[in-house]
Amino acid sequence: MKTHIQPLPELLLQNIIRDALLEDFGTGGDITSLATISADLNDSFVAIAREDGVISGVDIASKVFKTADSQLEVEVLKADGTGVKAGEPVLRVSGSARNILSAERVALNFIGRMSGIASLTAMMQSACVPHRARVAATRKTTPGFRMIEKYAVRCGGGLPHRMRLDDAVMIKDNHIAANNGDIVKTLTAAREYAGHTIKIEVEVDNLSQYKIVQDCGLADIILLDNMSCADMRHAVQNNPCGAVLEASGNVTLQTISDIAATGVDVISIGALTHSAPNFDIGLDSRSIVQEAYRDGVKTASTL
Repeated sequence: MKTHIQPLPELLLQNIIRDALLEDFGTGGDITSLATISADLNDSFVAIAREDGVISGVDIASKVFKTADSQLEVEVLKADGTGVKAGEPVLRVSGSARNILSAERVALNFIGRMSGIASLTAMMQSACVPHRARVAATRKTTPGFRMIEKYAVRCGGGLPHRMRLDDAVMIKDNHIAANNGDIVKTLTAAREYAGHTIKIEVEVDNLSQYKIVQDCGLADIILLDNMSCADMRHAVQNNPCGAVLEASGNVTLQTISDIAATGVDVISIGALTHSAPNFDIGLDSRSIVQEAYRDGVKTASTL
């Protein structure tokens, strides 16, 4: 699998990368590398995937190494959004061994977290085939890392959904409850506030609420929250206002295929960002890699 993803702007990443490095360095730096590795020792290291999946975060990892030491040479071997097999090299970094090892954990943390999200997203999206449903993220993200985690969802072939509260009007059950349960009143107020340039999404829990929303015709997107597949199928077949239909709730790798088969347009999944497992990746010295692949199909020259 390969997707073409626009890289995140470097300006937006600078503080995140800097803060991550400062968090790890503390006030004394990497005392282990300072104590054990000569300042003039140069080496080459290769980041290698230890499982199958979809890579994300390699570009950020490159910036981590360059932020730690601008003299390091970094070569991306697997671009973000690229499928990878266990044992394949992802990134090569050469230069001061001290500085490479000092930045190693931060760089791998980014790749591990982001590739985990991208890989889970790709599995969820693949499970929707041959149906039209697109997988989307939610705002259930790590505080301060939403931009990065939503980017990883894109790398896995998913949609980012709302990035911020001001991207679209999204009316949930609590907004409706605050208006004494009056869905039409809530939608009317939202439409008057938003004007014609902002889309409005509203959450419904049952087909009775769904019909009210359809009859008033004020919603661009209708979120079918925790509804049965039978009810979602009914909603898809009865959509006279042509709203985008989004399913959410109880979405897992075991249930997503049946949900997609109902014909909904989008399936939003909080687990893409709040429960994705970490992707296993390691950084090995060139000498270690040469030994590991000495008798294998891959040779040191390919790494």
